[in-house]
Amino acid sequence: MKERKSGDPKTRDAAPAAWHVPVAVADLAETGQQFALVADDATRAAVARVARLRELPRLQANFDVTRRGARGLHVAGFVSATVGQNCVVTLEPLTSEIEEAIDLTFVPQQAPAPEPGAKPEPRDVKWGDPEPLIGGIVDLGALVTEFLILGLDPYPRKPGAEFEPPQDGKPDEGPFAALSKLTKG
Repeated sequence: MKERKSGDPKTRDAAPAAWHVPVAVADLAETGQQFALVADDATRAAVARVARLRELPRLQANFDVTRRGARGLHVAGFVSATVGQNCVVTLEPLTSEIEEAIDLTFVPQQAPAPEPGAKPEPRDVKWGDPEPLIGGIVDLGALVTEFLILGLDPYPRKPGAEFEPPQDGKPDEGPFAALSKLTKG
């Protein structure tokens, strides 16, 4: 099993992504490879900004990456994290655990890439279709970030917290109340 921390030189300066861990088909052994990824403090802070989290004290992933045919890849594993959000009702801090499974196949793009500035043609994508493998590389760090965001509760709520609208004793007179008063007077 190959373990990489996000501070490795191979992952640090490669791209402006929150977490960039590229895996190239050409570099992968025929038998595949296991990856144990653990985000360092700077990477967790960057991913937390992208995911709009209050904090991200733990982010890790384990993947089995194998070849799929001559030029494709299969990525299977899971993303695990401890995330800090705020309750949408009380605004109190909440901490929750995220566990997301990943099972994706990547194959080279079938159609040629559009020319710069040209509008890309829409793809007819169906559930379960393979993902496009661009440049022969899968970015495991980007996958971790994407699946972390997919696993987040968009409206985290503290147990037992319920929204109660403000009580207004005076009924709403409507948008034409002032106009009504002018016509009566």
